[in-house]
Amino acid sequence: MPVPGELVFESPKRGKPPVHFLDLDQNGRKKAISDLGIPSFRADQVSRHIFEHLDKDPQDWTDVPVEDRLLIVDSLLPTLLSPVRSIECDNGETVKSLWRLHDGSLVESVLMRYPSRVTMCISSQAGCGMNCPFCATGQAGLTRNLSSSEIFGQVLAGAQSLARNQIAGGPGRVSNIVFMGMGEPLANYNAVMTAIHRIVDPSPSGLGISARGVTVSTVGLVPRIRQLASEGLPLTLAVSLHAPDNELRDTLVPVNTRWPVEEVLDSAWEYARVTNRRVSIEYALIRDINDQPERAHLLGELLKDQLVHVNLIPLNPTPGSKWTASRPEAEAAFVRILQEHGVAVTVRDTRGREIDGACGQLAALE
Repeated sequence: MPVPGELVFESPKRGKPPVHFLDLDQNGRKKAISDLGIPSFRADQVSRHIFEHLDKDPQDWTDVPVEDRLLIVDSLLPTLLSPVRSIECDNGETVKSLWRLHDGSLVESVLMRYPSRVTMCISSQAGCGMNCPFCATGQAGLTRNLSSSEIFGQVLAGAQSLARNQIAGGPGRVSNIVFMGMGEPLANYNAVMTAIHRIVDPSPSGLGISARGVTVSTVGLVPRIRQLASEGLPLTLAVSLHAPDNELRDTLVPVNTRWPVEEVLDSAWEYARVTNRRVSIEYALIRDINDQPERAHLLGELLKDQLVHVNLIPLNPTPGSKWTASRPEAEAAFVRILQEHGVAVTVRDTRGREIDGACGQLAALE
């Protein structure tokens, strides 16, 4: 339901996906199984196959009678994500996957393996309606919201590929999830929260990944940020700020005309107070646009003495864009000025840039 005062971003009507077993909580799964005339305890068996063994193949569910498996698959396990292609870089440790949804919509996800963790960047919408001019996804427009099982399905696919030794580096597990793929997660709030519960809840309800390893990114939908703070989960909030002043941010992040910088940061500080979690400020450095020393000083003044960390992102190239990344000396000066204000800052690793899999590059093109 809309939060009072919130803009409602409706996705176009395009083939609402069928209800999937993984859209349901454990009680809902038991009821759905029971409604098929199958004992409800089978829901726990199927859930454990999926969440503990990462096994979606009913032929392997030997503890479930064949006739029950066939009925469950036919009624509750529709195919929602079909692989179109995968592209690799970083010696196979970064993999971008293109998925076709049941209605023909396309989305992308990216798996990135590091020495101490495996991070998955997943999409919450097909396209995006926020219209940020430096982002390939935003320029494509919004096709539709994803269902919770379409969102979670990206994570499950990555977890399966790791467990089956299909990613360079040997078998492994997903440890971090970032909602930084296609779409504005908080504009698809209910489905995103359901998917998060599939990620963090313990088996047989979910994968049991630590909520501290889940990051939710937003351009600044203030009512939803406040709602997220009330969920009781220690998620990381990432705010895509990109400019410290309203005049420039109105251009770079058009939703700023509804919720200006001051309101966005107030809601972020509330999130930090309620959750005791450090807020991440995402800032794409764009040459001669938002990388001037005066803007670094203004950003430092806005953020100092807060529970915050700044991720500076060298702008990744996108087709047809008139903008490019900041010069190295401007980037170094921006970092230095923020540090002078006592603000923690790092420059983000541009993993996946050469396969158009880095921040702002996902466009789901065949």
